[in-house]
Amino acid sequence: MSDWDLMMPGMGLTAIGMTGVVVAYSGIAKTFTTGMEALTGLTMMFGLIFLACGMLSGGIATSNKAKATALVVLGISSSFGAYGLTINSVSTITRFAGILMVIIIPTIMIAYASVKIPQYFKPISIIFLLAVGVGIASYVTLGFIGPGAQFSLNPPAPVEEIKEKPVEPALPTAKVIPVEILAGASTQGNPNYKPDSVTVTKGEIIEWTNNDNTVHTVTSSADAGVTFDSSLIAAGSKFDLDTSKLAVGEHAYMCTVHPFMTAKFVITEGSTAVTAKVSIPKGASTQKEGQKYFDPQEISVKPDTTVVWTNDDDASHTVTSGNPTAGASGAFDSSLLAAGKTFEHKFDSAGTTEYYCQVHPWMTGKVVVG
Repeated sequence: MSDWDLMMPGMGLTAIGMTGVVVAYSGIAKTFTTGMEALTGLTMMFGLIFLACGMLSGGIATSNKAKATALVVLGISSSFGAYGLTINSVSTITRFAGILMVIIIPTIMIAYASVKIPQYFKPISIIFLLAVGVGIASYVTLGFIGPGAQFSLNPPAPVEEIKEKPVEPALPTAKVIPVEILAGASTQGNPNYKPDSVTVTKGEIIEWTNNDNTVHTVTSSADAGVTFDSSLIAAGSKFDLDTSKLAVGEHAYMCTVHPFMTAKFVITEGSTAVTAKVSIPKGASTQKEGQKYFDPQEISVKPDTTVVWTNDDDASHTVTSGNPTAGASGAFDSSLLAAGKTFEHKFDSAGTTEYYCQVHPWMTGKVVVG
């Protein structure tokens, strides 16, 4: 007769253990690398031991209660097993199932032989144990798990996908006009902005630096931040405003956190573009030590700068983008520039441009914009 007192805890522990195993192997909880397999696996094994002892107490159980219990356990195991296979995200689930089968099938057959045919219990046990040993040895020795793979229940560590950081749009390269939010500005009556009035040319950038120990904003006063608004500027942080997007005229602003902090800036018409000059010196057509071919040979300018080359030599020259090795790049070319003539080219964006004279290739120069 079966022992109901053993079967009940056996059924409960088995169900709990099976649930833990399924949750762990489904990938919902990454636990088989942190020890969860020991807890859920041992719980399920103890449950199976109690369940087997209860069902086999006094022989093979034949009562309706025992049969119902076995059906319930099988139903729970089958349901969770099917669910685990459908949501499985771990490649070793089939390996784990195979190991369980290697344990369960010999155990059932040996238990059945010990009760039903005890005279054959010993040979049957030896046969099954030898079969299991041969199977495990073959599995490991012959490399059925794949070339170079390691025999382990733990799945390989996932390879982290390298994500490119989004490129933040850069502010236009232009002259920066600094304005300071003074320390102590949050106290009414103290100086707040330095300078509190600044005049800039349209296209220049105004940069506020918060040197106070609390947050502030730079917000257009006339329309409560519609024209421009910095949001909260943390202590030590900066806010840059591109004036090329604003109308010419006076713009008052305030701090929305501390409304008594007010100041203004004035935008005037004008261009930030400038002109830079480069000379082709006398004697540049002759290659010799100490001779200057472009003066200056390398010039650094800001964007929107127009560089003007003047041929002060007696011979004709060219100002051609590129270098003698790679040839002309096509960005600009003066063609033949006679003595006393000039050539100009506007550099709009940051970068480095090499140039040379096609008539006298040893004459090289460089324009650096930034």
